[in-house]
Amino acid sequence: MLIVAIAWIYVVGMAAIAEALSPQGTVLGALVTFTFWGVLPLSIVLYVMGTPARRKRRRRAEETEAADAGEAAGQAPPPAPPSTARDAPAAGAVQPDGRGHAPGGTGRDAGAVAPEREER
Repeated sequence: MLIVAIAWIYVVGMAAIAEALSPQGTVLGALVTFTFWGVLPLSIVLYVMGTPARRKRRRRAEETEAADAGEAAGQAPPPAPPSTARDAPAAGAVQPDGRGHAPGGTGRDAGAVAPEREER
């Protein structure tokens, strides 16, 4: 991904230089071109593409902190939580269809449980 980012900045930089050196172009136009065609879109794309890595680093740091806290208290570190409900359902949980959500009918109140009335 880094090679694509470098290539994009190079292309936009060449376009900005061409605009600045052309008889009808200006340096201000070249800066606007470089900013709005190069830096801004590239920063957004790199931020979005880096989200899984940031999430993984944060999760790893939380696990390390939990393990350190458990060792300091003399306890075994807690097990890592499953990444999704589909990967490892909770103990005793029944997933009859394997789709990771509560079974039920269709419609708006499909998962609702009717209240039980008591006679007085």
